[in-house]
Amino acid sequence: MSQTNRKTVAVAFGGVSPEHEVSVISAHQVLAAMDRDRYNPVPLYVGKDGRWFTGAALLDLDAYKDLAALREKASPVSFAPGAFGRLRLMPQGPGGWFRMKADPITVDILFLAFHGGSGEDGGVQGLCQSMGVAYTGSGVLASAIGMDKVVSKQLCEAAGVPVVEYVSIYEWEWAGSEEQYLDRIESEIGYPAIVKPARLGSSIGIAIASEREALDRIIEEAFRFDSKVVVERAVEKLTEINCSVLGSPSEARVSVLEQPVRGGESELLTFADKYQRSQDGGPKRSLPAKGASEVSAGMASLDRIIPAPLDESRRTEITNLAKRVFQLFECSGVARIDFMIDEELDAVFFNEINTIPGSFSFYLWDPAGVDFSALVSELIEIGLARHRAEATRVRSYDVNLLSEKSLGGLKGSKSS
Repeated sequence: MSQTNRKTVAVAFGGVSPEHEVSVISAHQVLAAMDRDRYNPVPLYVGKDGRWFTGAALLDLDAYKDLAALREKASPVSFAPGAFGRLRLMPQGPGGWFRMKADPITVDILFLAFHGGSGEDGGVQGLCQSMGVAYTGSGVLASAIGMDKVVSKQLCEAAGVPVVEYVSIYEWEWAGSEEQYLDRIESEIGYPAIVKPARLGSSIGIAIASEREALDRIIEEAFRFDSKVVVERAVEKLTEINCSVLGSPSEARVSVLEQPVRGGESELLTFADKYQRSQDGGPKRSLPAKGASEVSAGMASLDRIIPAPLDESRRTEITNLAKRVFQLFECSGVARIDFMIDEELDAVFFNEINTIPGSFSFYLWDPAGVDFSALVSELIEIGLARHRAEATRVRSYDVNLLSEKSLGGLKGSKSS
C-alpha cells in the first residue's frame, strides 16, 4: 500500500485509572506490532489527570519512568470532528507555557488501548460516537456492561449463563449496615468468600476472606477502589479457563483455551502474577511478532498452559458459552472471557469479561496462526467496517421543530 493510502491510527492509552501503566504496556505492544505498510500510528496518551497528549516522545516506553519529564516533551492536544468521520487532533508544541501550535493531524480511527476507567467503561467510546469517529473494540453498551462485574452477572443470569453465588453492595448501603451485610454474606455465600471492586480489572483490590473480621476489613479496603463491590463464593477446587473471542456479534470466532497458572502459593491471580513476572520458566509464553524485544510482555508474562488440558466435551461447552456471552453483550473487536470450573460440582461458571483485555489476548490467537500484527490489523478493520455500517443508519430527520411553522403546531397541541 502506498504511503498516501495508509490509514492514520491514533493509539489512545493511559487514562485516569489504577490500570494506567498496564494500558501503557498494551499500547506500546500495539505500536510495535502495527503494520507500517498499511497504517500510520500516532500515540495519543491520556495522563493521570485526564489531559491528552501526542508527540514522538510518547513512543519511548522508558520515558514513562518519569511522567513529569515526559509530559514536558509531549504536546498537549485537543480534538474535533473532521470531515468524512475522521478526527482532527490539534496539538501544541512541547515547551511549558510557551508552546507553538503544530499542524493538525487527521486520524482515520482511534485504537483504544485503555484498561479501566472511562477508556474501557464506555466513556471514551461514547465520545467517539458523539463525534462520529471510528474506534476499535466494543461499543458503549458492551463496554459499560463488561466493566461492571455485577451487571455482567445479572445479564448472564437472566440469559441462563451460570454464575457463582454472589452479593453486591454499594458503599452507601454498607455504611451503618455492616453487620447485616456480614450476616447475609455468611448465610448466602459462606467462607471462603472472594471480594472484588465491581468496576476494576487486573485483579486490583481483590482478596479472599475466611472469617468475619477479615471479610469486614477486606470489604472496607475494596471500597477504596470502587463505590460498589461484589462478594462471591470462592470456588475451592478451582480450575480457571480463559479464552478470547474476535469479531462482531454476527461473525464471532473463539480462540484456543488457556489455563492460567498462579504464582507461588497465592490463592488468586494477582496484579504481580499478571504483569510483574519474569520471562523465565512457565509452561508457555509468547511475544508480539514485531518489536517485541523493546516492549514489556504485559499479560504475556503470565504462566499459562495453552491449550488448556480439557476433554473435548468441556472445551466445546466453554467455547459455546464464550461466544454466547460475546453476542449477549453485543461485543466487537476482541474480548477475553474468563470462566471457572468447580471441580467438586463438575460445573462451569462465567467469571468476567474484559472488553479491552491486557495485551489484547494476542497469545491466544498466535497458536491459530494470527500473530499480533495480524490481530492489530483485524481489530482496525473491524472498527472501520462498523463505522461504515453505522454511517448508513438514519441519525436525524430533516425537520426543524423550532421553526415558526413547527412551533405553531406545538403551541396548538399544548393549548388543546
